[in-house]
Amino acid sequence: MPTPIRHLVIAGGGAAGWMTAAMLSKLFPHHLQITLVESEEIGIVGVGEATIPPILLFNQALGIKEADFIQSTKGTFKLGIQFENWGQQGDKYMHAFGDIGKDLGLTSFHHFWLRAQQQGFTDSYWDYSPCYQAASRNKFAPLHQLPGTPFKQLSYAYHFDASLYAATLRRLSEQQGVKRIEGKIASVTQDQTSGDIQTLVMENGHVIQGDLFIDCSGFRALLAEQTLKTGYEDWSRWLPCNRALAVPSANRSAAVPYTRAIAHQAGWQWRIPLQHRTGNGVVYCSDFMDDESAQQHLLSNLEGDALAEPRPIRFTTGRRKMQWHKNCISLGLASGFLEPLESTSLHLIQSGIIRLAKLFPATTDYASQRDQYNRQSVTEFEQIRDFIILHYHQTQRDDSEFWRYCRTMSVPDSLTQKMELFRQSAVVQREQDDLFSEVAWQQVMLGQNLIPQQHHPLANQVPSEKLQQFMQDLKLIVTDIVDKLPSHQHSIEQLLVQRR
Repeated sequence: MPTPIRHLVIAGGGAAGWMTAAMLSKLFPHHLQITLVESEEIGIVGVGEATIPPILLFNQALGIKEADFIQSTKGTFKLGIQFENWGQQGDKYMHAFGDIGKDLGLTSFHHFWLRAQQQGFTDSYWDYSPCYQAASRNKFAPLHQLPGTPFKQLSYAYHFDASLYAATLRRLSEQQGVKRIEGKIASVTQDQTSGDIQTLVMENGHVIQGDLFIDCSGFRALLAEQTLKTGYEDWSRWLPCNRALAVPSANRSAAVPYTRAIAHQAGWQWRIPLQHRTGNGVVYCSDFMDDESAQQHLLSNLEGDALAEPRPIRFTTGRRKMQWHKNCISLGLASGFLEPLESTSLHLIQSGIIRLAKLFPATTDYASQRDQYNRQSVTEFEQIRDFIILHYHQTQRDDSEFWRYCRTMSVPDSLTQKMELFRQSAVVQREQDDLFSEVAWQQVMLGQNLIPQQHHPLANQVPSEKLQQFMQDLKLIVTDIVDKLPSHQHSIEQLLVQRR
């Protein structure tokens, strides 16, 4: 007979474990007993310092005030990701958050911009992006409404110290009744009939029993893989980078409100500005660059002095074949890995938690919820995978073996169809639940020189002189919005003053 789900056990801390504990203890305060097991002797990867806008909703749901969050995590604001040297050497564009321009009727703004380009307009597509223009001028304000303009808000996210975020969430979780157990897991027991996980046995002999288990043990996947042998779907043929080195550096200038992703001969380098330091890392493929060269490249391209020794990270891009297998749900690095090119690492944890909360079972009769969770997880991972592959495949670089491989490699049919549709018609084929908006896809395609052969015929319905006026008016509105914004640094300082 099915039995009620009463005890949830989380194996592993870090951002994944404590995000899970904080949200589920908030949502099920009287229904669940939650225990989190972690060891201070086991390090966490903890390099997920850049996020995307849905993190605001997650923090709001937890009741975390923005000023408290920015102060406790040494956070800064983020308006987008600047990609350098991805299309060709010297190219630069941004995947900026929020809207660009204004749609007219059923016709997306970029069709009007393409038509204007054909008529001799030289304005960049990003001239019509408030977030890009603010980021490029190092300006920011947390504006959730832009009255009197065609733009809804200034969409933004955060840069922050992931280990400090985990500490913040731990305090919140323990206030909400989560029990933390310090120590290492020595073994895992399973039901002899069903194969479900029954208990975690600690090195000191303590036994922890649970109904549902969350695997937040990182790349080890102690429960999902080492115990349940779930299996892994390898995507390295499309995303060949398999190593990274991470190092913090001293700040030399005011933090900018955007992440930088700078392509190099065998991968790319990130630069993430925080209040107290800058997060840096180099991502590379060991088939095309050795570890020593990668470290030399990383250290020689820091803006400030290194504050620690570079920390190596090895990974295989892909996903766990079932992210909910038997009575175990894997989250974070235990569930799979997509390199942090589009800052989706923490978001995938967040979306997995929310998906689990919506499908959370009342009893152990949960096969349908488990199947639905896995279907949604597959779709989400594959959509993000395609978006990241696009950056590599849509390149014109011919200066290294790595980039020649990326240009000519076969890619998933789902991405090929999307690219060809845009090339022929400027239309973005986006599924309803795709994390990335049509504007996001447009920016990467246009930014990396995938230029459509034609625009939508509905864009021809506007007379040329009215189109010109429309474009000029929109650009003036964007300029006016950004002119009125304070500097990014001023907004951070004001927020911290308000908290005091």
